[in-house]
Amino acid sequence: MGVVLSEQELVAAVARERAAGRTIAFANGCFDLLHVGHVRYLQGAAAEADRLIVAVNDDRSVAALKGEGRPILPASDRAELVAALRGVDFVVVFADPNVERLLNLLKPDVHCKGTDYTVDSVPERAVVQAYGGRTAIVGDPKHHATRELLARIRTND
Repeated sequence: MGVVLSEQELVAAVARERAAGRTIAFANGCFDLLHVGHVRYLQGAAAEADRLIVAVNDDRSVAALKGEGRPILPASDRAELVAALRGVDFVVVFADPNVERLLNLLKPDVHCKGTDYTVDSVPERAVVQAYGGRTAIVGDPKHHATRELLARIRTND
């Protein structure tokens, strides 16, 4: 089972993992109402390296990204749920509008994004390339979305 860490604790944990010769993968997202697409994305990310860090958007950034009424669950709950998934080693909640600062701080070996991206369309691709990392597209085709799940709940379908 993974652990939710502060940013400072995560920096120290990454240093320990690197000193032990382990590789680091990084994934990020809102993870508001976990669904099978999230699980498959994180399983794919975990397969890319020895350790997986997952950065979870804080409540304010989820509201800005997803709109009114979101998130459904607070960041602390979303982080704890993600940490409980097999393959996830470390979870951090972040407030930045994107993960560029975290990528530069942690310099994971692999930055993992879902199949709604291509390697060329990942917004942080240049940041990852600049420090010598690589970008990987992981997970199943994007046929799962929290907004669709919420719509089904609202209509009792």
